[in-house]
Amino acid sequence: MSRNTVRDIQRMKKSGTPITMITAYDYTAARLIDEVGVPMILVGDSIGQTTLGYENTIPVTVDDIVSATAAVMRGNRNSFVVADMPFMSYQASTEDALRTAGRLIKEGGAQAVKLEGGVAVAESVRAITSAGIAGMGHLGLTPQSVNQLGGYRVQGRDADGAQQIIQDALALQEAGAFSIVLELVPTELAAEITEMLEIPTIGIGAGVECDGQVQVFHDIMGLSLDFTPRHAKKYAQVGDVIIDALGRYVDEVEKREFPTDYESVQSARPQTKSNVTELDVASGN
Repeated sequence: MSRNTVRDIQRMKKSGTPITMITAYDYTAARLIDEVGVPMILVGDSIGQTTLGYENTIPVTVDDIVSATAAVMRGNRNSFVVADMPFMSYQASTEDALRTAGRLIKEGGAQAVKLEGGVAVAESVRAITSAGIAGMGHLGLTPQSVNQLGGYRVQGRDADGAQQIIQDALALQEAGAFSIVLELVPTELAAEITEMLEIPTIGIGAGVECDGQVQVFHDIMGLSLDFTPRHAKKYAQVGDVIIDALGRYVDEVEKREFPTDYESVQSARPQTKSNVTELDVASGN
């Protein structure tokens, strides 16, 4: 099976096939995702909260995303991989946007990049796509603007806000974006934009009418111990399983029940009938 491409993702919208996207930040998660054939992976700047321990996405650097993307690409062979462009790696100038996108493609191995904003970043999207790089937009709640927005708040609830998001979506499509993430916008607005656009919409907290859905790996696996967003469903409680396993490991070490002879290396010595151990027999020595 070959890796999905941007054309495969766009065909899914045309055929009405829902698009599943999930975040990944490391080799192990990418391998697990590969096992179930998820069409798209986002190497998100949400790595800041999930993996690096930051309060929000703002401190994440381009180097962070490059390293994570390279690890994901090594672990996954089938998904279409999009890398986030971190805060202030593209907002200052089109040149910055091109430089960042180029690094994520050349050094990280990403197939596409994602940047937040609409009309304000349309020229950067145009420059990126003109350079042969697939660009993805992100509208609604844009986490890199959390300080300006006053928190993680639903966007587009009033008429003016909704109209601005519609204009932003059209501007991104016209600039050459291949897809747009819609985060925390009302379901009705997301449905309207999805119907209006020729390119796929990927929702997160934006309702079922989007062309696809994206969720954070740690949220749906139950690894986010402190907080799970309302829009995320826990499909497993992996965090509880890990805590239980770690607790049993600590308990066995403290009781000197681990390691046993099986997990230990025995000294090399000539074997006689009297010193052949159960481990030797089990291993065929």
